[in-house]
This record gives sequence, structure tokens and C-alpha cells, in this order.
Amino acid sequence: MTAVPDPERRPAIPDETAEELYEYAPCGYLSTTPDGVVTGLNTTLLRWLGYEREQVVGVRRFSDLLTVGGRIYCETHLFPLLQMRGEVGGIALELRTAAGERLPVLVTCKLRTGADGKPGRIRIAVFEARDRRAYEQELLRARQAADRERDQVRRLAAALQRSLLPPVLPAMPGAEVAAHFHAASADEVSGDFYDLFPLPGDGWGIVLGDVCGKGAEAAAVTSLARYTVRAAAVHDADPVAVLRTLNSVIKQEVGDTRFCTVLAGRLTPCGSGYRVELAHGGHPPALLLRADGTADFVHAPGGQLVGVLPDPLFVGAQVDLGPGDTLLLYTDGLTEMRVDASRDRYEEAALREFAAGLAPASAPALVEALRGLLAEASDLLDDDTAVLAVGVPAT
Repeated sequence: MTAVPDPERRPAIPDETAEELYEYAPCGYLSTTPDGVVTGLNTTLLRWLGYEREQVVGVRRFSDLLTVGGRIYCETHLFPLLQMRGEVGGIALELRTAAGERLPVLVTCKLRTGADGKPGRIRIAVFEARDRRAYEQELLRARQAADRERDQVRRLAAALQRSLLPPVLPAMPGAEVAAHFHAASADEVSGDFYDLFPLPGDGWGIVLGDVCGKGAEAAAVTSLARYTVRAAAVHDADPVAVLRTLNSVIKQEVGDTRFCTVLAGRLTPCGSGYRVELAHGGHPPALLLRADGTADFVHAPGGQLVGVLPDPLFVGAQVDLGPGDTLLLYTDGLTEMRVDASRDRYEEAALREFAAGLAPASAPALVEALRGLLAEASDLLDDDTAVLAVGVPAT
């Protein structure tokens, strides 16, 4: 058991005088006249600066002890603020020592006024800040490194995202096509995808889908889905059969870790327009804008998710696009965006009303209007959005 020292046997510690407390304080003290001429400073500050007392007192101004930037700051900010407020604290400056070295410090100044209310002596406390400055610089370097890393991640994400979408949509004879992708975040790769491609003969394949999740794993499934649909559509004229093939491939290659919603279709020339066969795999319905100014969804209830069940049910629908008609495919980021700071969603009814106000509209005009809508609601988007429109020009 440790014995407690007897207070009477402890060595006496001599009391410090007020002068010693001032001269050898752990911080620097100095006093100046109202115009900044040094009238006194303690030994601690003299030791930091490397001057003799007679080289400073009555000879130099406080600003003479600072670097050029500090002098400018004192004249333009510090002293004017001191005159207005009477006290200024926590100002970061740099002293210039007798050897020409820079000494980072924090200063607190207080203006003492006389009985007549006129400015008297200025008292300044100086705290050495070398360790603080080193810490701040280390934080700055860490932040700069983090910014560089984030920029690199964003560049990689953008490059990967571009590789998942066709750089340019092909030209369809007798039709207009347009597409747009809006990313909710620049840091993550989206699972939204679309594609338009020619098929043997005079048909065209179309697909738009949304893989659950984000990041590299979702991107891998996105690429797999897009190119599987391309390959399957060459051999199967029925879009429902294409979705069945896609479901089998995802189950085999990915397992149960990822699934997607997909809207796949085949466009075949028909008269002065196109006949569109669609297959729904748990995806929001396509929206059809008619030449007569109406707009409605192409519903096919019952389509199940792709990649979840071994033998899912996919349902089909068929529409004809005549002159002035436009078909819109979109991901749920569009209908799930918030209309304001509340959690209210845009939803399908609002989208149909928006489209009806545009109808009849060409595919480029419709996509451009949706681009503007997404740009206005950019801060309210929780998910990425892809839109793809195909229309037949009005005669």
C-alpha cells in the first residue's frame, strides 16, 4: 500500500512574484501605444523572437515584428476592429524572428482606454502555434488527398457509366429516337440502362431496365443484362421469350444477389409507322403520347421481376405507333422523385398529366422536356433516371 506523503515533509516551493509570472509565462505578452509602438514585452516573447529588449522597446512597432502579410492584415483589419470593438481574439499571424524565421502565433488584443475615454495602451497576448499550424497543414493535406481521391472515383464512375449506355442511338428509318440519363449521385455507378439496336430483317430491338443497387456489382449485372437482351433478341422474335432468357442468365451468372426490372420490346415497320411488342418484367409501364393530344400508359399487369424466380411470369402488350405518336420508356427514378422538400412523390399520375400537356410531341421534344424536369428537381432526386423515347414523325 503506497504511503501518502506528509504535507509537512514536502519541499517548499517558493512563491512566484507577479513580475516572474509575467516575464516567464508560457505565452508572450507585449504592450504598445495606440499607434502600435512597443512599450514593453516579456522575456518569453523576447526569447521566441531572438531580440534584445532594447532592440524592440520604443524602437519597433508591433507590425514590424510580423511578416508582410501580417502587417497588411493588421493595418486593414486587426487595428480597425480593435478600435471599434475594444478587443479582438484568436487572430492567426506570423512573427518574423531576428534570424528571419517565421513563427506562427495566435494573438489576442485588448485596447485599454483612459479616464477621458481616449485610446490608451494596447495589450497583446501571443500564443505560439507551431504545433497547431502543423496540425492544420496536415488536415489540409489530408483533405486535398481526399478531394483528389473523390475526383478520381467520380471520373471512374462516369467512365464506367458511359460504357453501360450506348454513346449514340442509331437512326431508325421513319422514326425519331432520343434518350437521356440523369445521375442522382456523381460518386456511384447506376444500374439504369437502355438500348436500341437493329435486328435481322427490318425489325428493331428496344430495352430499358433498372438493376437493383449501385456500384461495381450492379454495373456488372447491367452490362450482362444489356448484352444478353441484344443476343437473345436476335434468336427470339417474342420479347417475352427474351426476358425468359435474361432471367435464366442472371440466375445462372449472378445467383440470388441481384435482380432487375426490364421493359423489352420489338419494333416492326407497319404501314406508315411501327408495331411495338413489349414484354414487362416488373417494370413501370411505358407511356404512349398520341397524335390527337392524349397520353396514357401501356399497362400489362402481372409482369414479375427478372432474376428472382426460376420460372417467372412475364406479360406482353402491343401498340401501334402512327404518325405523330411517341412511346416513352423510363425508370422509376422519374416517378419516385420528390416534388418538394416533403416526401411526396411525383408518381405515374403526375407523369401522365405532364405528358398530356406536351402531346403531341416528338421523341426529342419529349426527352428535352423531361431533361428540364429532372434538372429542376435535381436536389429532390433519390434515384437515377433513364428515359428512352421512340416516335413516328407527323406527316
